[in-house]
Amino acid sequence: MQATIVARRLGKRFGGHVGLADVDLEVPTGEFLTIFGPNGAGKTTLIRCLATLARPTTGTVELLGTMLTRTAAGIRSRIGVVSHQSFLYGQLTARENLLFYARMFAVEQPDERVLAVADLVQLGDRLDDQVRTFSRGLVQRCAIARALVHEPDLLLFDEPFSGLDPLAAARLVEILRAAHDAGSTVVMTSHDLRRGTELADRVAVLRRGRLAHIQPASTTENFEATYNRLVTEGQQ
Repeated sequence: MQATIVARRLGKRFGGHVGLADVDLEVPTGEFLTIFGPNGAGKTTLIRCLATLARPTTGTVELLGTMLTRTAAGIRSRIGVVSHQSFLYGQLTARENLLFYARMFAVEQPDERVLAVADLVQLGDRLDDQVRTFSRGLVQRCAIARALVHEPDLLLFDEPFSGLDPLAAARLVEILRAAHDAGSTVVMTSHDLRRGTELADRVAVLRRGRLAHIQPASTTENFEATYNRLVTEGQQ
């Protein structure tokens, strides 16, 4: 089966701190992988390296059949990223932000596509308000719309449910399921074991920058116990 992500001995250091250490990861095309781990485990660092937002210190990453190099601009048009940064311009309206990204990625009929993704995330009547006036939850909705506007092949979502109210979170579940069903590859980090396992094909645990465990989501009866044991061992 073709792999959308192939990472080999991926490492990232921040001075004397190890963010990632020798991570080997393959994600087949069309798979939904949820990565769990405690705070500081390296989840955000991994997403940033896969999203070309951070350069690994060691190892290699191949995305969508392309080996990442110093210039990864070509592959970014095929990736949708939601991270702790919104990548939105506060002085612009939600519509202006989404149009900016749609045009940057050469989306056909950008106005229509912006309306479609705004409806998808239920931005409602806030589309023409400046993003700087938004609550955290609305910023997150707009960031999700930004990640989807160019219909990417690969979605990299770092704690995407953060800041969302229950209705918006339920809507995001529908969006992620629809993207997965349409053939997109999805890698998501989460602290929510129930939601993360229900969405995924496989689940993994990152601990102290290392991939400590990975298994099919269909066999998650004892996964919570496994996760708790791995996290406890990592804290000792």
